Amino acid sequence: MDTTWEGRPRKVIVQASRNGFFYVIDRTDGKLLRATPFTKQLTWAKEIGADGRPVLNPAQVPTTEGTTICPSSHGAANWYSTAYSPLTGLYYVETLENCNVFVKSPSTWAAGRGYMGGSTRQAPGAPNQKILRAIDVKTGKIAWELPQTGPGGSRGGTMATASGLVFFCDDQDRFMAVDASNGKPLWQFPTGNAWRASPMTYQFDQKQYVAIASGANIIVFGLVE
Repeated sequence: MDTTWEGRPRKVIVQASRNGFFYVIDRTDGKLLRATPFTKQLTWAKEIGADGRPVLNPAQVPTTEGTTICPSSHGAANWYSTAYSPLTGLYYVETLENCNVFVKSPSTWAAGRGYMGGSTRQAPGAPNQKILRAIDVKTGKIAWELPQTGPGGSRGGTMATASGLVFFCDDQDRFMAVDASNGKPLWQFPTGNAWRASPMTYQFDQKQYVAIASGANIIVFGLVE
C-alpha cells in the first residue's frame, strides 16, 4: 500500500505475523519501519529489534518437561485472509489468543518414521479465543476489537469493502458484517459449518455480490432490489 510515513510518501507492506507481531516494512528496500504486538498472549519475545530480529525472552524454549509459550503453535494469526481499508487506514485480522505447552522429545531420524522433535498441547487455564482486531497501520495500535464466543477453531478471514464494511468469519460459524470504523456488528448469517475459507466479492450484471465457501457449499449474498 502507499501511505505517508513520518511526513513523507512511502510504499509499505504490512503483515500480522503468526508470531504475534504486526510488521510494517518499506517494500522498496526491505527496511523495517515498525513491529508491534497485536496479541495480549505473547511470551516468546520481548520485542523486535531495529534489525528485524526478535529479542527473545529467557526460558521460552521447548523442554522435556514442557514450557508454556504464547502464541500457540497455530499462531496469533495464520493463512486466512486479512484486509486493509484506505477509508479508515485500518488493517483487519482474525486473531487467536492462546498458549501451548511445548515439549521437546529427543529422537533419532529413521526412514519412513515421523521426526517432529517434540509436541504441543493446550496450556492449562490459557484462553482460547478468536478476536477480530483492527490495527492502525501508522501507529501499530489496536483501534478496536470484537471478541468472539466459540471454541477458537475458526479458520476464516476478513474482507473490507469501499462501502465501509468488514465481512468476516465468526467463531460461532456465522458470516458477519461490521462497521469498518468501529467494529459495530451490523449483520450476521448462521451457517452451521466451521470456517476454512475467506470471503470474496465480485460483480455480475452491474450488481455486487459477496461469496464464501461454507462446508461443501458456496454461499452468495446480494442486496435485494
